[in-house]
Amino acid sequence: MIAALGTLVFLATLWLLVVVGAAVLEGSGAKIAAALRGKPIQSPLYIAPVRLRTRRLQKPLRASAKWRAAA
Repeated sequence: MIAALGTLVFLATLWLLVVVGAAVLEGSGAKIAAALRGKPIQSPLYIAPVRLRTRRLQKPLRASAKWRAAA
């Protein structure tokens, strides 16, 4: 009896994982497929990537004799 209940619980869990996985793929399957093909998403809600600002090059700091002695 315990084996039958364990099998039932296992099958119910497996079914739940399949249902949840199918729901996730239904929602984002097009995005995943586009990413695997290396193409942009064909969606009216697609927003172009934002360019990140580059950091300005800073001049190297000159250490005074006091700071060099402390190091």
